[in-house]
Amino acid sequence: MKPVPFQSDSEIAAAIPQAVKHLGKGGLLAYPTETVYGLGSRAVQADVAALAALKGRSASKPFLLLISDRGMAEAHGLAFNASADALARAFWPGPLTLVLPGGSGRLPDLLRGPDGGIAVRWTSHQGIANLVASLGVPLTSTSANLPGQPPGPGADAIARDFAPAVASGQLLVLDGGVLGNRPPSTVVDCTRPQAHIVREGTLSVHELRRAVGRLAP
Repeated sequence: MKPVPFQSDSEIAAAIPQAVKHLGKGGLLAYPTETVYGLGSRAVQADVAALAALKGRSASKPFLLLISDRGMAEAHGLAFNASADALARAFWPGPLTLVLPGGSGRLPDLLRGPDGGIAVRWTSHQGIANLVASLGVPLTSTSANLPGQPPGPGADAIARDFAPAVASGQLLVLDGGVLGNRPPSTVVDCTRPQAHIVREGTLSVHELRRAVGRLAP
């Protein structure tokens, strides 16, 4: 199957029902974000395991979740301490991933990192936020690349790299155009009272501290 156009408002509106139906049947999705292209699935055990197999990724490296609003994270049992609350208010929606405690019994343990938290981001890519809202549950996310390779810059490269999954109908690719060489999201661990930086990406530590002061990592 060829990549599905996902750039104009009309293309996005037409593609969302197809993508939601595909995900609902346990399919996997490649899609643009505000940083790089991602691969994802519904946040259920079997689908996350299928995504890990496609990616060739160890279970010790969990995926993050994309949400369409903060309420979706809270509805799945994820908790915001003072640092997480301040950072979310300052930078969501946007390229900031927060590692949050909670979600036991509501989200697969495959998503849980060694610190016990689950990484989550309210995406600022409006098309994907609308898709997640239509799906009604978080969308898992990992960069759309083969192990050791950079993320695919566009839909055609991703369709080529994951050709067997595309040909079998397992992977549906949304074509959001060619994305520039952007850094990934910044990741902050908020599972403890004092936040700490896991990965500095699009947002610098200086920007975090300027926005929320002592509550920043």
